[in-house]
Amino acid sequence: MASLLNGCANLQNRGVLCLEKGPLQASRVHGISFKRLTEIEVSRFSSISRLICRRNHSLSQSRSTARIYPTRTATRASLQDKDSDTKYVDFVVIGSGVAGLRYALEVSKHGSVAIITKAEPYESNTNYAQGGVSAVLCPTDSVESHMQDTIVAGAYLCDEETVRVVCTEGPERVKELIAMGASFDHGEDGRLHLAREGGHSHNRIVHSADMTGREIERALLQAVDNDPKISLFGHHFAIDLLTSQDENGINCHGVDVFNTENQKIIRFISKVTLLASGGAGHIYPTTTNPPVATGDGVAMAHRAHAVISNMEFVQFHPTALADEGLPLKPAKRRENAFLITEAVRGDGGILYNQSMQRFMPSYDDRAELAPRDIVARSIDDQLKKRGEKYVLLDISHKQREKILSHFPNIAAECLKYGLDITSEPIPVVPAAHYMCGGVRAGLEGETNIRGLYVAGEVACTGLHGANRLASNSLLEALVFARRAVQPSIKCMERTSLNPDCSTRWARPVAPLVLKDNTIDKISKRTRDIRLELQSVMWEYVGIVRSTNRLKMAEWKIKDLEREWEDYVFRRGWKPTMVGLEACEMRNLFCCARLVVESALSRQESRGLHFTEDFPYLEESERKPTIIFPAALPKLTWSTQQLHKQLQC
Repeated sequence: MASLLNGCANLQNRGVLCLEKGPLQASRVHGISFKRLTEIEVSRFSSISRLICRRNHSLSQSRSTARIYPTRTATRASLQDKDSDTKYVDFVVIGSGVAGLRYALEVSKHGSVAIITKAEPYESNTNYAQGGVSAVLCPTDSVESHMQDTIVAGAYLCDEETVRVVCTEGPERVKELIAMGASFDHGEDGRLHLAREGGHSHNRIVHSADMTGREIERALLQAVDNDPKISLFGHHFAIDLLTSQDENGINCHGVDVFNTENQKIIRFISKVTLLASGGAGHIYPTTTNPPVATGDGVAMAHRAHAVISNMEFVQFHPTALADEGLPLKPAKRRENAFLITEAVRGDGGILYNQSMQRFMPSYDDRAELAPRDIVARSIDDQLKKRGEKYVLLDISHKQREKILSHFPNIAAECLKYGLDITSEPIPVVPAAHYMCGGVRAGLEGETNIRGLYVAGEVACTGLHGANRLASNSLLEALVFARRAVQPSIKCMERTSLNPDCSTRWARPVAPLVLKDNTIDKISKRTRDIRLELQSVMWEYVGIVRSTNRLKMAEWKIKDLEREWEDYVFRRGWKPTMVGLEACEMRNLFCCARLVVESALSRQESRGLHFTEDFPYLEESERKPTIIFPAALPKLTWSTQQLHKQLQC
């Protein structure tokens, strides 16, 4: 048991260490200029040479459901004719979660904005966030305390400067949300009710019952709907970024988009692009993420030669609702697991095995309030030892009125299946929840690609380190969306739109020439391959890993990808063809490979990455994992842009 949890053992007793910083050597980036991306030395990067060499060598009105969300479509003159296959705009935002919407509302004061979202605008990870936003709003709390909690939870891999920026600026970002109309819970004294969650030493979680993300999304979408300079393009799938390379590095000029409703390809030419497309939870079979979370942003950025970081750190939320343990079973398998928020444990919830034996105190002194990585591994250990499918989370010892007041959404969902959480424990099991890695970003959301900024889960800012502290995700999205605004405006002002620019890249095409039965066969095979990939990731790249299992995953993923590509191309599919399922499959393969490669390069157990072959922390490995643009060979459809990158 000691080795199982050693990835964070005794971290709470260590001091906060600050790594020395210096200029980054651009020559190590294979011709790509970082400039202001980061000041972290290459010497801090985890296993760069290994990674490269290995590959080269081989409920109220404000809380109602979707009907409250605005769904205005784009028809404005700034985007040209609505039927045009090319649109010119100052800012393109890919993603309609909290990061994308908050950014759009600021940059729209300086130019036209197009928000691209692959489903309905409200369908984002933000909308499913239950817990809340962590921020220092209590007089007895402090920025230093929030920083320490973040760094301890992150297994001392967090970037201290980033942590300080986020924890310092967080309270102001929350106040801005309130000013925009977001409604959060208040106590009897009229002040904001601040909850506590695992890993936090103080009550600092601003929340709206157990539907905080939904309330934030409602307020932001309402503000967007009232902004005449912002146009929303729902059911538009971002295919690939439009990039060029010159002697100074790579430039982003916009994005190609697939309209999933009419099968048309639209090219957005922009001065600035913000990538805020969320995570990649659906590389696993069970995830709390909505169906749209297929790693599109990370995959697009990787294909465009952006630097990727820390992809091995996949957070499994300890407590997703285990349908197998419900009195009444759902009629069909859920597309995404129903989350049981961290706040249930923060409010006094206790974890038991099915023999009603409390087990968390035997794993960690903080018991149920330990960080998520520890709780998830503890549950995983219990399930494997006892041969059970779920554990039990009990909050029924609390007053019924308080339970229903704090967790109305959870109570209602469980009651649908015959479970009353005020008198019975909740069956729970870990599920993929959050990607701590992503596109490497500087303190203003900048990347190594000029004109491309990132914010939210798609970004790796250094805040989360090896494990995200509960309720720090919405906070990070708000802070970095805001920090990316000024540099984006400056970039926009010094960039001009060239009408001839749109013809410089070959256009993707819809598979209209293929027969319906051929497309049906390809779709079915794609869905089957997707399930096989998810099974491989859960079996070999899950909560507890080993070198042999990771290598087996690497081989199986490569084999699956080759099998899928051979199947679709033999049936007439061309590399330039696009469809929703096919494009998502490309992105899932790309992200799965990045996770496995990163995991193989880290020879220690830290935070969310636990490996049986290296079960202890190694100080020499306390560095971020970096995948440079040329680190992986571009041999498959998933790792290449559909168009050729321009050389200027």
